[in-house]
Amino acid sequence: MTHTAPQAQIQYVTAADLPLHCPTPAMQAWNSHPRVFLDITRTGEASCPYCGTHYRFKGELPKGH
Repeated sequence: MTHTAPQAQIQYVTAADLPLHCPTPAMQAWNSHPRVFLDITRTGEASCPYCGTHYRFKGELPKGH
């Protein structure tokens, strides 16, 4: 029997979500881990080192980023 890792959840974020941190306010309390800030402005993508949630930026970056 072969086990595969579960697919990482993908969350799309916009400029309104910056600065991006995980867990986000929308996540349930039971699913919390220490807050970590993620730099999504350089590549447009970032993954949380705790839970594996993958974030993708959607839209235009605010000026100065």
